[in-house]
Amino acid sequence: MEAVAKLKNVPTSPRKMRLVAGLVRGKSVNKALGLLKFEANSGAARIEKLLLSALANWQQKNEDSRIEDANLFIKEIFVDEGKMLKRLRPAPQGRGYRIRKRSNHVTLVIDSMTEEQLEQQQTKKSKKANK
Repeated sequence: MEAVAKLKNVPTSPRKMRLVAGLVRGKSVNKALGLLKFEANSGAARIEKLLLSALANWQQKNEDSRIEDANLFIKEIFVDEGKMLKRLRPAPQGRGYRIRKRSNHVTLVIDSMTEEQLEQQQTKKSKKANK
């Protein structure tokens, strides 16, 4: 069963946040938390907190299951543009340059892997190791 967490109006450009989202897309939750903890990008801390929130949501939905036994992975993560604040910066000869302060919305979906998906993933890893 999947769990969703959303982060709205993050004052970072969507382009910067998509870099971090691409790092963890499709990874297991434990691996993603390890990557985000040591990532230098500023969006990593926010996505880490969002992932912990999604874990808590999953735990709330599945009170009878343990997180360690569920084989959770990041099923989906995407970053959308949020509101854009438009400001003016003084420029030479009485002009003004427009500054666009961008924001974004991040949506994260985690799900548990079935036995078949686990086997497929392990066979892919073994094929890569054999090459």
